[in-house]
Formats: sequence, C-alpha cells, structure tokens
Amino acid sequence: MNISMIRYILGKVTMIVGLIMLIPCICSLWYMESEGISYVITSAVLILTGFIVAFKKPRDTTIYLKEGLVATSLSWILMSIGGAIPMFLTGEIPDFISALFESVSGFTTTGASVLSDVEAVSHTTLLWRSTTHLIGGMGVLVFLLAVIPTKGGSQVNLMKAESPGPTVGKLVPKLRQTAKILYLIYLGLVVLEFIFLLCGGYTPFESINTAFSTAGTGGFGFKNDSLGSFSLYGKWVVAIFMLLFGVNFNFYYLIIMRQFRKGFEMSEVKTYLAIILVSTGIIAINIYHLYDSFCMTITDSFFQVLTVMTTTGFSTTNFDLWPATSKLVLFLLMFCGACAGSTGGGIKVSRFIIIFKTLKKEMNSLIHPHNIKKIQSDGKAVDHDTVRSVNVYFVAFTVIFVISALIVSFECGDLITTLSSVAATFNNIGPGFNLVGPTCNFGWFSPLSKLVFIFDMLAGRLEIFPLLILFHPMLYKNIYASAKNDFIETKRSR
Repeated sequence: MNISMIRYILGKVTMIVGLIMLIPCICSLWYMESEGISYVITSAVLILTGFIVAFKKPRDTTIYLKEGLVATSLSWILMSIGGAIPMFLTGEIPDFISALFESVSGFTTTGASVLSDVEAVSHTTLLWRSTTHLIGGMGVLVFLLAVIPTKGGSQVNLMKAESPGPTVGKLVPKLRQTAKILYLIYLGLVVLEFIFLLCGGYTPFESINTAFSTAGTGGFGFKNDSLGSFSLYGKWVVAIFMLLFGVNFNFYYLIIMRQFRKGFEMSEVKTYLAIILVSTGIIAINIYHLYDSFCMTITDSFFQVLTVMTTTGFSTTNFDLWPATSKLVLFLLMFCGACAGSTGGGIKVSRFIIIFKTLKKEMNSLIHPHNIKKIQSDGKAVDHDTVRSVNVYFVAFTVIFVISALIVSFECGDLITTLSSVAATFNNIGPGFNLVGPTCNFGWFSPLSKLVFIFDMLAGRLEIFPLLILFHPMLYKNIYASAKNDFIETKRSR
C-alpha cells in the first residue's frame, strides 16, 4: 500500500477545494455579506493544510487499484467535511451533521437539502452549494489529473475509482489529455448554458447558479419553488442541458472528431433517448387532464422525466400530486439513471443494457445449450469481467438499499417516504415523494438517518466499492504492514 501517494493526493485535493472556495468569497465581497468571513477562514485553513500535507512528493508515485479506491473515497469524505465547515460556521445550518449532509449532497450532485427556506440563505452560501455541484459533477480527481503533472502509467486507477459507469476508457493515448478533454467539454457546456440563461433575462447570479447545478446534475436552486417560477424559455434551456449532461461524454468527443456515425450508433445513447421519449409520452398522456394547455403538459412531463433520469433534482411542479402511474414511472427512472461517463447518477443505462443482454443470453442457452455466444455492445464483445462486475454491483446495490431503508423505517413510518428518500439519496437525485417530495426537505430526519443518507449519497456517487473498501479488515492489515516496512526502511537509512 503506497500510503505516501495517498497522503499526497489528499493534500492536493484539500488545496484544490480551498482554492475553489475563493469563488463564494468573491461573491460575498460583491454582495457585502458577512458570511464570506467564514469562507475566507476555511479556505485559508484548507489551502495551508493541503500545502503542508502535500509538500513532500513521494518517491514512488505508483497508484494501484486499491490505492486509487482508497484515495478516491477518502478524498470525497475529506472535501465534504471541508465544504461543510463554512456552512456550519455561518450559522445558516446550525448543526454540523446537517451541514455535512448539505455538503455531501452538493459534492455528490444529489441536491437533497435540509434547508426549509432557501431564499433566506446568503448569496455566498447559495453560490457555494452550486459550486460543489460543479466540482462533484466531473470529479475532483479527474480535475487533479488534468491540471497536475503525474508520472507513471497507473493514473487510470484514480479515474476508474471516481468516474461513473462500469468501464472507463481513454479518449486519447495519454490519460492526462483525456482528463483535459473531458473537462473542456464539461466547462464548455457550462459556459453555453450560462450564456443562454443570460439571453433569457436571468441575472448573472441566477444564471451561474443554475448552470453550475445543471452541469453537475445536482439540482440545488436559489428559489423555494426550485425552477417553478422560471419562464417557459428558462425551463426548456435547463431541460435541454440536463439532457446533454446526461449523455456519455465519449459521444461528444466522437462528434468533435467528426466521427458522427460512430457517435450516433452508441447503443447507450440511443437507449437513453428512447427511455426519455417513452417516459415523457406515458406521463403526458397520464397528466393531460390536469393541465389547460398541451404545451405545459409536454414541458412539465419532459422536464420531470429528465430531472429524475439524469438525477438532477430540479422541479417545475409538485409531481407528488400527479397520478400513481406518473409517479411510478418517475420512481423507476430514479434507479435507471443517465449514461455511464456522464455527470448523472443512478445505476446507469449501460448496466441495464448489459444485464438485459445477459438475461437474453441465458434464455437462449436454455433453448440451445451448445450455442455459445458472447454479449455484444456497439459491435464489441463484452468481456466476462465486465459482466461479473455489473452483476456484483446489482447485488451490492440491493443489499445497501434494503439495509438503508430498514434503518430509516424505524424513524419514518411512511413506506413511500422511506423508500423514496433512500432511492433519492442513493441514486443522487434529491427529491422523492410524500414527506421528501419537491416541496419538502430532509431537515426533519434524525442525525442517524442523515448519516445513513450521507453514506448512501457517497456510495451512489462513487459506485459503491471505493467506499465499501474502507470497511474491509484486509485494508488495514495492508496499511499496518506498509507503515511497518516504511518505519524499518527509515530506521535503516539512518
């Protein structure tokens, strides 16, 4: 276990979070808000701490998969704690568990909130909440790979541990270049949405908050009604960009490289779009009698399908009042999620494609036992390790979901609230149904339930296993053995 490299990565991540925290500090100067003092102090402490921790660069910069998993999970826990401190110090979120919940919800791009009156919160904190979505959307370690030179060919283990989806591939031979391309596409879309919202008459503050929240498919808003008061133009701009951020970013790279046919033939993207269209159609038919115009029916149907499937969590209407069929469709979309390699959460469309193809293969083998065929995806064979990892993921997901729901159920006697609150946090969506619906919040839950949700949000964003490895006894035996060897080597060198 390369402990020195993990320490170095944690130090760099702490510095990056501290530097990015200067964004709300600038906002506080613009609006002359005293809350900015808490952010300035926290930023300075994080930058100094990160500098001290990462000051000595390790001689061995090799990162194996276990180091990548540990570094990733600890980085996300560390930056979530760092992000919670200023919200707690300002007094806008009075207890630290709730502040940690809000911070984790931001970085994991969940969008679930403990705040009952968002409009009473300072501009500084509102911008910080949205900024955590921007950081968490693409991932802080992907950013680290993009801007900080690292040696060795094992950086892909960091990217594998943090990137959503069953596989991570290189767009170009060098991983650092891949990380840069991903971030350029990501930030390019953010700037585009910001410009479109400005053109729609929204203020720079409103535009940047909405663009940051949409980019990370997070859903933190600056109004108590989320986007309910947005104009028809604003709703469609946000809806289209939610759609775009839910697409596998490899698709955009292929389009940029003019490989149009290869891009549009991606089975995951086609399935993703098909699910959106079918779900929108079902809900529109089901809720048509509730609206006065066809335009508003399509707008709200399309918007809510996208906000749930891409796990963004915005709302334009109280969908908790919709008929049972519409709510069931949305509940199922909570688990589906967006594409792998996007900023969306959930199980991911690619995993469902693989699991259905596996099911089809098993059915065929019952009819033709001697006919051996491999699962194909986009003209390529899906290897056994990928199929196995998808199956294991589904098992782990189910076990964690059941345990979380059981714990929360002791506090919440409402079955719909219990199941949807766990689904909304584990799949990084935000709002659920009933007591955690689009007009409610998570502030009323006990500290224990909030800790369960915090674990679920982190596990959902990190694809479960990077977080679970922290609870494996063998990990600490490896750490102890590595520390012991380092101590012996140091003693000998003296």
